[in-house]
Amino acid sequence: MSQFSFHTLMVQGTTSDAGKSTVVAALCRVLSNEGVRVAPFKPQNMALNSAVTEDGGEIGRAQALQAIAAGLAPHTDMNPVLLKPSSDTGAQVVIHGKVRAEMNARDYHQYKTIAMDAVLESYARLRQQYAAVIVEGAGSPAEINLRERDIANMGFAEAVDCPVILVADIDRGGVFAHIVGTLSCLSQSEQDRIVGFVINRFRGDISLLEPGLDWLEQQTGKPVLAVLPYLQGLFLDAEDAVQAVQASQGAFRIVVPSVPRMSNHTDFDALRVHPDVDLRFVRQDQAKPPCELLIIPGSKNTRGDLAWLLEQGWGDYISRHLRYGGKVIGICGGFQMLGASVVDPHGIEGAAGQSRGLGLLEMHTELTREKRLALVHGQCAFADAGVTGYEIHMGVSSGAALSVPAFRFDGRAEGAISADGQVLGSYLHGMFDAPQACAALLRWAGLDSLHTVDTAQLRDASLERIAEAALPLYQALCRLPHPK
Repeated sequence: MSQFSFHTLMVQGTTSDAGKSTVVAALCRVLSNEGVRVAPFKPQNMALNSAVTEDGGEIGRAQALQAIAAGLAPHTDMNPVLLKPSSDTGAQVVIHGKVRAEMNARDYHQYKTIAMDAVLESYARLRQQYAAVIVEGAGSPAEINLRERDIANMGFAEAVDCPVILVADIDRGGVFAHIVGTLSCLSQSEQDRIVGFVINRFRGDISLLEPGLDWLEQQTGKPVLAVLPYLQGLFLDAEDAVQAVQASQGAFRIVVPSVPRMSNHTDFDALRVHPDVDLRFVRQDQAKPPCELLIIPGSKNTRGDLAWLLEQGWGDYISRHLRYGGKVIGICGGFQMLGASVVDPHGIEGAAGQSRGLGLLEMHTELTREKRLALVHGQCAFADAGVTGYEIHMGVSSGAALSVPAFRFDGRAEGAISADGQVLGSYLHGMFDAPQACAALLRWAGLDSLHTVDTAQLRDASLERIAEAALPLYQALCRLPHPK
């Protein structure tokens, strides 16, 4: 029987990407393995990588992963406020899984008092249903300019009166300064609710670290609960950042333009680990290597990212690529770019207007205020293979190209394939996740591989790995005094 006595525990970090999401997922898996009904929770998330929930909304991808770690279906209560940036100063505001408004940063700062009501409603429902709630903070609690009306870190912890553990990434360097500096930016009541520290991503001889740990505990009066190892080769859904380096594995090269507002880059996770694939993300001003398959990814700002593609010379690259027999896939916003035009009459993703598309499919797209959110399963129209995934987009496409679909879902035709068979487009995210569909899509693109990738199996194995690594943290938490 578990000795875990926290009904709510919040995991905050000294920096973004300190490992908060992974620590929460690890604790959710440990507690689930111990027989504790546990749920993840993140009051406010800012990410372009989202997941569709069974209750028909969307949440941050990390919370969906944490739900899987806890043995649960993802639910909108696990991430009641999601901000999806559409520019450097504006974002789509999603409350309880549904789009509420498009706001600039200053307007949203004022809106936080309303958003906090949604946060507390969702938290209350989770507390009623689960024995433990593991909460993930956002960024760092030490960002002084964001302290007023804070709902993501200490503002939430103070509102519900929960204890906090602080995670710091030693792989970045300066870990002791990060921890002590963060504490110095907090009020006394906020400092008091931190029950201990977690040093994350350590590699090396632990004995060389111990003098620093002793100093930290003497300096702060708080324990280091665990030193977690740097784990290589994990297959876990990333919250937002695309991996900077992809190791070249196979001979079949796939290129993805890294558009500024790329969304749902987890679409490429199965390709990233496929032994016969060499996946390359190409960033601004980088050389564009030749490839067998070009994939234009999803986008939170279709017209803006389309303009970026053309400015970066991708139009000429695509023409040359097709002329030499290459294949092209467009996903969601990338699918919209493949058509003759994209019109945004209501200014959904920026200034209202119309953009000429790449002209590879005979269709037009109009962006609409209503967002389609759906979990789907069906068949590939070009092969005998099942496919699963999700749709999450604002816009309706129409035109002759849709008469030759890419997929069929419960009798509904979806997506398009060009008359010459070189271009495929679809609103379907996650099309490569099912092994059958991934093999069929790669075969369509020119790779007939004997290898398959089971992303669900890889994900579960990685969750067990991080849970095993987090056992010392769990045991240390069990030894702490029962929270008041």
